[in-house]
Amino acid sequence: MYCFDTDVLSAVLKRNPPLHLIRRLAQVPVQHQFTTSITLGEMLYGASKHGGPDLEVKVREIVLRAQAVLPFDEAAAEVYGPLRTTLELAGRRLDEPDLRIASIALSRDLTVITGNIRHFARVPDLRVENWIES
Repeated sequence: MYCFDTDVLSAVLKRNPPLHLIRRLAQVPVQHQFTTSITLGEMLYGASKHGGPDLEVKVREIVLRAQAVLPFDEAAAEVYGPLRTTLELAGRRLDEPDLRIASIALSRDLTVITGNIRHFARVPDLRVENWIES
């Protein structure tokens, strides 16, 4: 089961999305596709800042039709606190949105699909894959 990060879903919205990514996504049953409320927020922010209302509608259609949107809930918060401490003590801090996405994925045993492997690889026990690069 997979948790799609912002850059992966943004790639799907491009005028000419990477065909290898579209094919890979098509192989995953919809019930195994997830994203986070953090990713949805980032995408809506980008759409409202750079694309306007039409792009915001398209973002909602793509994200809500294809993936379940997972909240940052109590289970994720239980992972977040100790994880943040572990990363800070090791000198491997992670930006807040990525830390919350990682916490959600860990709390639900999901693999994060992202083009940002370098950041997410800092998180112990988090499975991470890059589907953007072919």
